[in-house]
Amino acid sequence: MEVKSDIKYCLYARKSTESDERQAMSIDSQIKEMRAMAERDGLNVIEFKHESHSAKLSGQRPVFNELLGDLRNGKFDGILTWAPDRLSRNAGDLGSLVDLMDQNKLKQIRTYGQSFSNTPNEKFLLMILCSQAKLENDNRGVNVKRGIRAKCEMGWRPCMPPIGYYNRAFNGVKDIIEDPERAPYIKEMFERVALKHHSGRTIKHWLDESGFTTRAGKKVTISQIYLMLRNPFYYGRFEYPKKSGTWYDGSQPKLVSRELFDMVQEQLVAPQKSKWGAKEFPFRRFLVCASCGSQIVGEEKFKTRADGGRNRHVYYHCSRQVSYNCPEPYVKEERLIEVLLAKVDKLVLDGANVEPGLIAAINKFSAMIQTTQPTFNQSNAFRDYATYVLRSGTDFEKSRLIRNVSGQLGIHNRDIVDV
Repeated sequence: MEVKSDIKYCLYARKSTESDERQAMSIDSQIKEMRAMAERDGLNVIEFKHESHSAKLSGQRPVFNELLGDLRNGKFDGILTWAPDRLSRNAGDLGSLVDLMDQNKLKQIRTYGQSFSNTPNEKFLLMILCSQAKLENDNRGVNVKRGIRAKCEMGWRPCMPPIGYYNRAFNGVKDIIEDPERAPYIKEMFERVALKHHSGRTIKHWLDESGFTTRAGKKVTISQIYLMLRNPFYYGRFEYPKKSGTWYDGSQPKLVSRELFDMVQEQLVAPQKSKWGAKEFPFRRFLVCASCGSQIVGEEKFKTRADGGRNRHVYYHCSRQVSYNCPEPYVKEERLIEVLLAKVDKLVLDGANVEPGLIAAINKFSAMIQTTQPTFNQSNAFRDYATYVLRSGTDFEKSRLIRNVSGQLGIHNRDIVDV
């Protein structure tokens, strides 16, 4: 090749790795075209440099920064590249190039169809073309965000749906559908936590025993289970972007009701540790000793199992405040619950003095049951809620239920009697 120019060129090729420049000419194609032009025009190309990196932000491209250093040191004084936007899509890198031209360290930039030298008009044109590339880049980002917002407002969350759903594309239309294999497990998981108070570890054991796996064929971890239980996507809401405070109504099928989801959230709240002596025994204030009239007290005992774990047992007995020699024996909490369940139809709320929180809990429970059992009889709402609490409720729920029931019962020979 006959060299006609004394300018020392560096051939620089770039292709972005980001999706917004997928259609840009590949690096190999850029180099091939520019080498052919260099041979045709007799350009003195000293070195080839290339990289796959976005040019949206200044100072972030290692190879381009190396090129700027070589220009400052006099190794090159010209750049050969496919188009101005290969050099810069931001004001910072463009400013560095223009500064080098002002210092006469960059004498010429040659592209496939243009040439830019250290003259006012050509530098101005270079800045316009690179600024236009930046404008296109910025507008592309704005348009992408606008499109994402539009999708969110239509109920489509722009990312992979959680376990229990599939993204589906049919005849050019995208939507989210239930995963017929996994969705039933998700529904039952919420019901087990809300109604049976299963822990995350218990849920994991059940899922593992059932052969439940993620879409990748892996078993779910306990942390994944808690993330699913806290994900409002399952009842039809999602936040996008995360932690933005912007919420949308999803168009996806709802696997659980809002009422069931809220009940699960209440179960997931870790109770605060009580001070010593402040342990809640839900039946303590509801019952008295039928023999001497003393208050009933509760105690908890722990028994170590063979596997090293511990079982907790709760007992109630007469406090012997009235008669130290009261003959009433202790009674297990399980026995009290068994008797109360047999008498649940006789439990009556204390008229107008019922706590608003209990009324709200009964209504929420009824609404949740109504979604799964359309024939549910609302007139039995208190009885069914009391049965649920006595069987599966927390100590707080049992205590709140008991203190709102009218009348008082007593313990006699490990049984419950009217006093």
